[in-house]
Amino acid sequence: MIYSIFTTVAIMLVYMMIGFCLCKSGKAVVSHAKSLSAILIYILGPCMIINSFLGLEYSGENIIRIGIYFIVSLLVQVIFFGALYVVFSRKYNDSKYRILTVGAVLGNVGFLGMPVVASVFPGVPIVLVYSSINVMSMNLIVFTIGTFMITNDKKYISVKNAILNPTTIAIIISLPLFIFGIHFPETIESGIGLLGKMVTPICMLILGMRLSEAKLKAIFTRPFVYATCLLKLVVFPIVAFLLVHWIPWINDACKTTVVVLAMTPAGAIIQSLSELYECEQEFAANVVLLTTIISVVTIPLMAYILV
Repeated sequence: MIYSIFTTVAIMLVYMMIGFCLCKSGKAVVSHAKSLSAILIYILGPCMIINSFLGLEYSGENIIRIGIYFIVSLLVQVIFFGALYVVFSRKYNDSKYRILTVGAVLGNVGFLGMPVVASVFPGVPIVLVYSSINVMSMNLIVFTIGTFMITNDKKYISVKNAILNPTTIAIIISLPLFIFGIHFPETIESGIGLLGKMVTPICMLILGMRLSEAKLKAIFTRPFVYATCLLKLVVFPIVAFLLVHWIPWINDACKTTVVVLAMTPAGAIIQSLSELYECEQEFAANVVLLTTIISVVTIPLMAYILV
């Protein structure tokens, strides 16, 4: 299993280096990453979610498991947010501490998390749905607690954006298909599946493109960025493990998926929000890039220890 996880994560790093090399060689332009990001968020991501539900057979038991996973994944993230708030709230006048808090919790649980979870549970389709549900629970946090943390202003909290976003809409579309056993023609489902499988390569290509214009010295020489890496890639998975390991009424797949997705690097949404609200844009970008690079080592290592 560890070899499978390591191989999966290493391939992601290769995708990122391809994007990096394309931009450095002048074959691609970093400004195009914005267009690729739009395709990723509004087309490929929803297709990935819909495809995960199409691969799962309906049963009342699966509905209950999905509901339980949503609650557990949401609570784990909120509890860790709360713990970090208690520790750092007095320092939130310094915006770096707010980015640190957000970066330590909000992970790339869909685009990077799904293939890693799939490598842990090959042939178990419900874990792919768990990953999609984890994206939804994280989005609820992103546009409420997340925006408050970054802006330090409650007026930017948006319940509308927390509910109406591409991920939630894709799940709203997927649930009736799943519950009523509705399937599209095979060619359409194959097309949806193919688009969904493009998520991870495109995501990593974008990160590689952004890495090509980053100041590498700034990324690797800032202690504060490493503190965020430690919290996100090591402390959060341990906390997630301690929170779910002793719960008797959730199955092993649910527990393990929560823990594995906690190991994922900081999500690109952190950089997007920091740019939107003009808060520590360079620091946020460094957090996303460095956690992604270091996760090649930490994900297999933490999986070996905790899974």
